[in-house]
Amino acid sequence: MTNRRNFLKHMALVGAAATTPISFALGQSEPLQMPNIEYPDGAFSVSHVEVRRPTIPPRKITIPDVGEYKVLKGDFHIHSIFSDGVAMPRDRVLEAVDNGLDVISITDHIEYRPFFGGNHISYGGNRNNVRLLDKDDDHNIAYDLAKPEADRQNLILVRGTEITKRTMPPGDLNAIFLEDANPIAVAVDDWKKMLAIASDQGGFVFWVHPGAIMPGNGGLLPGEPMSFTNEHEDVYKKGHLHGVEIFNGSTYYPIVSQWCEERNLAMLATSDVHATEWNTLGHQNPLRPITLILAKERTHDSVRDAFFARRTIGFAAGMVFGCREWLKKLFTACVTMTARPGLLELTYKSDIPCFVQAGGTVRELPTQGQLSIYQSVGVRKLTVHNWLVGMNQPLEIDLG
Repeated sequence: MTNRRNFLKHMALVGAAATTPISFALGQSEPLQMPNIEYPDGAFSVSHVEVRRPTIPPRKITIPDVGEYKVLKGDFHIHSIFSDGVAMPRDRVLEAVDNGLDVISITDHIEYRPFFGGNHISYGGNRNNVRLLDKDDDHNIAYDLAKPEADRQNLILVRGTEITKRTMPPGDLNAIFLEDANPIAVAVDDWKKMLAIASDQGGFVFWVHPGAIMPGNGGLLPGEPMSFTNEHEDVYKKGHLHGVEIFNGSTYYPIVSQWCEERNLAMLATSDVHATEWNTLGHQNPLRPITLILAKERTHDSVRDAFFARRTIGFAAGMVFGCREWLKKLFTACVTMTARPGLLELTYKSDIPCFVQAGGTVRELPTQGQLSIYQSVGVRKLTVHNWLVGMNQPLEIDLG
């Protein structure tokens, strides 16, 4: 409760800030940092950490259907030992199941594979492009290793990769729903061609951590403002850019909601997890970044269709982000309202955090419970403070 209240106070101070690190909202005292580690060429310098399945049941995230759509839970920015993560692909599947997810994509870097010979790049040093040299340099390997376990666990696995460039623009981009990541790797010297190949395969491309401060590593310089650059505008107009992360790891990018509204792009919230889930966020952290997908069926193709129809909603750190249309529909599916003189009686059918106000005090809806709130005279809108449809713009529901 304290973290959520702090978030609401913090948002009042943030206003229109473009980039907001909010590690405290994930239950962390310090921001997450990527380690600046160099590995010798040809070395395999990481100890494999196997994820053990917990004895307690997997997390359950209750969200009712939204009309004809099921609300699936996913994470589409995850790394394994086949780029710069520490977990095996199979373990990423088990972590996802433990967290109550329905679908994931392991998006290992094409250009950055420090644990394999010939692919050495350090975060603190120069970044060199890595070509696909032979059959052993396979950028589908994480998917192939994870797929049998995903099938056993009834988890939808989406083939994906991360295109990792040194400069901003373009920064880094994920491509998911691919047929084969290797042709993209072959075109490593031309990032626009890489996006074109991904799109030609029917892939969905989204810009990841667009406001990350990473000089020399595909991010912004300190003090440099976030912007939708001419280069991103160009690939967007060509149909090769379909979404943007509004929340990555522990950082929120409010301006992304404006970009997505102006260009009809999908919003995503992702973990960008590199270490094990437990070491990064803790066990079954309810504030963990998740992308909600409104899909007609619980299938790979229905998830893909939902992405291209922009039926995605970000959920992280007690906040919900999305376009006004889908947040209103989600709220209507989750909340039944009955008006009485001076009161609103609310029945909540979900356990997503939801803070509401109708002129009186801000109240939190109890998970899968009921609440009566005071409706001030003349107030005709219910404000949902932590469901955001724009920069510092909470969702509002007409009360008639």
